Amino acid sequence: MGSLALPSFLGKAIAAEQLVSTLDVAIKKQLADAALQAATGAGASYCDVRIGRYLRQFVMTREDKVQNVVNTESTGIGVRVIADGAWGFAATNGLSTDSVAEAARRAVAIARANAKIQSEKVQLAPVQGVGEVSWRTPIRKNAMEVPIKDKVELLLSVNAAATGAGANFVNSTLFLVNEQKYFASTDGSYIDQDVHRIWAPFTVTAIDKASGKFRTRDGLSAPAGLGYEYLDGDASQKFVSPNGVVNYGLSYDMREDAVAAAKQAQEKLKAPSVKPGKYDLVLDPSHTWLTIHESVGHPLELDRVLGYEANYAGTSFATLDKREAKFRYGSDKVTLFADKTQPGSLGAVAYDDEGVKCKRWDLVKDGILVDYQTIRDQAHIVGKTESDGCCYADSWSSVQFQRMANVSLAAGSDKLSVADMIKDVENGIYIIGDGSFSIDQQRYNAQFGGQLFYEIKNGAITRMIEDVAYQIRTPEFWNACSAVCDDSDYRMGGSFFDGKGQPGQVSAVSHGSSTARFDGVNVINTARSLG
Repeated sequence: MGSLALPSFLGKAIAAEQLVSTLDVAIKKQLADAALQAATGAGASYCDVRIGRYLRQFVMTREDKVQNVVNTESTGIGVRVIADGAWGFAATNGLSTDSVAEAARRAVAIARANAKIQSEKVQLAPVQGVGEVSWRTPIRKNAMEVPIKDKVELLLSVNAAATGAGANFVNSTLFLVNEQKYFASTDGSYIDQDVHRIWAPFTVTAIDKASGKFRTRDGLSAPAGLGYEYLDGDASQKFVSPNGVVNYGLSYDMREDAVAAAKQAQEKLKAPSVKPGKYDLVLDPSHTWLTIHESVGHPLELDRVLGYEANYAGTSFATLDKREAKFRYGSDKVTLFADKTQPGSLGAVAYDDEGVKCKRWDLVKDGILVDYQTIRDQAHIVGKTESDGCCYADSWSSVQFQRMANVSLAAGSDKLSVADMIKDVENGIYIIGDGSFSIDQQRYNAQFGGQLFYEIKNGAITRMIEDVAYQIRTPEFWNACSAVCDDSDYRMGGSFFDGKGQPGQVSAVSHGSSTARFDGVNVINTARSLG
């Protein structure tokens, strides 16, 4: 068994059986009250407390070998306050009333020091306290309770299925996360949440030994806010595309996908290279999620719009004046919405890390930019009276800040299947799965690849092609959207480790859509050599 250098946020290694324990709610309330009392006693006008227990399990395999099994736990308390109109934050891993009270007083001292150099006082959108409430990801089987032996057997059987179907190499992994989060604030809320997420990625490689050429195909699973039922659930929750590729909804047959991946990786070795030019693109939801994430989700985070956040590919072209001018972000087929409550999504919670009740709201309505994603201390800047509930921290030791909600493309209102959409395409490319991407500092110019590419000629899929990437300018691309399939095709993809901030934090977020068509998009050949 190999070794893995763990990022600091993962915490300490523990035994697998410790992944199913929880902290007592009464103890958490006692600790939270000690922090609230200490903070207000020291002069804070506002205080919130997050008591977090973050559990993670990673199982990694390659062919017939287990590379690593990692179980980690991190528990502690973060205290955020406003004093003299400025923020202060401190954290402790000491689970005693004395430790948390000391952290609260330290946060107040930090806030007062910050106030001396702060030009404008913090303005918080009001939140109505909800008293004592709880919420849990609606899972049917806690993945942490499934024996390691069963998980290893699943992954090794996936690898065997892929190699049996012709793969030369295969890596498969299982990522599991359980966030046990208790939030309390001087607004009068005590919110206990138990959040579960799962992801089962793999990569299959096929080699042409005569030429040394190789091709890969990654799994088409979507990470999800579900339990282990995602991997042994109802296999009928599948979407079969017109070219026979199986896509998955809220259940996933990993072995079936691995066999298909092995065959398709071999097919990619023989596929002709794309001819560059303008094409109509038919984009599967397993692909579109990443385009939404990069060209809509991030540029409509208000902190990027305001220039407060410029890490990880910059700020945003979608400035406040564009909303005032009713900027056309996309065609009238395009409605993009944010929703932290979507069942099965990675970002699904009842309340964010500021105690704000989560909801759905439109960002782009019928093509027009109408709103952004905001948190409590930003709402007044755009004339809102409440936060949108998209504040998050990846650890008790990290301060919560603006993070992306689940941002999705609404399904089309007219009945339209993928097969019917393809019938109307004369010269196009059907793209399945996400690939490499690049985007500029304003989220305006970008380039996206994929996993599988199929040529469309005169309304029919003709053959697999290779070396495809398309280039976009964000508003031009979304204005080129000419059709979106109906909600029977709606599926979610997502990012399990979305990075932002400095020091960096990760979050998990889903993006849903139905298959969508974009006309006249520039496609390049990624295999051509310059000169």
